[in-house]
This record gives sequence, structure tokens and C-alpha cells, in this order.
Amino acid sequence: MGSGLVVAGFFLILVIVTISLGVRIVPQGNKHVVQRLGKYSKTLNPGLNIIIPYMDKVAYKVITKDIVLDIPSQEVITKDNAVIITNAVAYINILFPDKAVYGVDDYEAAIKTLVQTSLRSIVGEMDLDEALSNRNLIRTRLKDAISDDISDWGIALKTVEIQDINPSPTMQAAMEEQAAAERKRRATVTRAEGDKSAAILQAEGRVEASRRDGEAQIVLAKASQLAIEKVTSAIQDKELPMLYLLGEKYIEALKNVSTSQNSKVVVLPADLPAAVKGIIGALK
Repeated sequence: MGSGLVVAGFFLILVIVTISLGVRIVPQGNKHVVQRLGKYSKTLNPGLNIIIPYMDKVAYKVITKDIVLDIPSQEVITKDNAVIITNAVAYINILFPDKAVYGVDDYEAAIKTLVQTSLRSIVGEMDLDEALSNRNLIRTRLKDAISDDISDWGIALKTVEIQDINPSPTMQAAMEEQAAAERKRRATVTRAEGDKSAAILQAEGRVEASRRDGEAQIVLAKASQLAIEKVTSAIQDKELPMLYLLGEKYIEALKNVSTSQNSKVVVLPADLPAAVKGIIGALK
């Protein structure tokens, strides 16, 4: 009786273990690769699945959601022998888990290496300025370069993005020195052009001022000539008007001398009319 219970208990445990081995629940966003006696048998989709106990085995559990692969930074030499540091990020999706696990040993490591190699090749065909300013072109060419290769592994490349692409510290220091020298050169040229323009404007101003002074002197000379002609015509041989005009000018001149700060003594002739007549006689 006791041995019968032991056998019954053993078979009960065996049945439970067998059922547990034959029933597989796959979470959403995952797929399981089943091997039968060491050979690929089938792929289990999300949900409840039945396999043959003791013969079938879940060998790989594959995530079918989009996977983000961070591509490590690396130094790349451009076409003009400049060194830049660049890294990227790739988004992949596993369409056929059996191809992904049997087509390559480690698909994540393989894709990272493939992206790095392709990135070095693409950037190596560009000049430094072209590489720094054409991220979209690099991204497009990189995606085209690796999409066909990883499709053989049952993997789709959703997109690849260039995170950073910067000159190396040594190259960056050289570029900063070059930029500083260029800014200094432009400042020197601008300052020289400004000095040249200022000198030209000053010279033109002096020429214009001289021309205006000359015109003013001509106008004053003509006015003086006209005034003398009119005075001469009006006075003719009469001494009294001439005596009056010269006396008026003489008095005005003495007045200006007397009000000057440098003048201390003003000498007036005793016979002012006689002095004026003497001047008229001298003029004649």
C-alpha cells in the first residue's frame, strides 16, 4: 500500500513537470527560439505555446521591440588628414529571430562593429569642413551601407543618427588659433581701410575748404573793387567827402586800438584834419 502511494506520487510529479516543460508563455515584445534535439525547430510568438517536453528546448529569448545600440566614440581621419572624434546611435528591430541568433554569433556586437567600420569609411572620403557640416549626408550613406548587410541576419535598421562629430583636442586647438589669426587679419584690414577712408575724406575736406576760401576772396575782392569804383565816382575831385570817409575810418581804427587788451597808450594827432589831408595828399 505504501509503495503504491510512492509510485502514484512519483507519476504525479512527473506529469506536473512534463506539463510545465511543454507549456511556454511568451511575453509581449519577445519571441523564443525552440530547438529540437539541438536543431532549430520553430519560433514561439507572444502568448501561450505548447512544445514537446524533453525534446524541445527554448534556446534563445529574443526581444522584438526596437533596440537602441550605442556606438562607441572613435577617432576618424578625414580626406585632408584631419582627426575627428565621432559616435552614433542605431535603432534596430529583429524581424526573424532564428536568423539573428543563427546567422551571427553576437548580432549586437556585429552591428556596432559594422557601423564603426562604415562610419570610418564614409568620413574618410570627406574633407574636414564637409564632414562637420553634413551630418544628414553621413547618416543617409551610413544607413544605406549597413541596411543590406544586417538584413541577412533578419534585422531591420530603423534609423541611425550621428550623435557627436567634433575635431580632436589637438585639431580643435589648431582651428581656434587659425580662427583667431583670421579675425586679427580682418580687424587689421578693416582698420587700415578706415584710416584710408578718413585720410581721403580729410584731404577732400581741405580741398573743398581751400576752394571755398578762394571763391570767398574773389567775391570780397570784386566787392571791394566795386565799392572803390563807386566811391571814386562819387567823390571825383572833391576833398571834403574823401576827408570825411578817411577820418571816419581813422577814428574807428583808433577806437579798436584803444579797446585792445595789449594797448596801454593811444596817441592822437593834434591836428586830425591836417593829418587826414596829408594822407589824401599821399594817396594822390
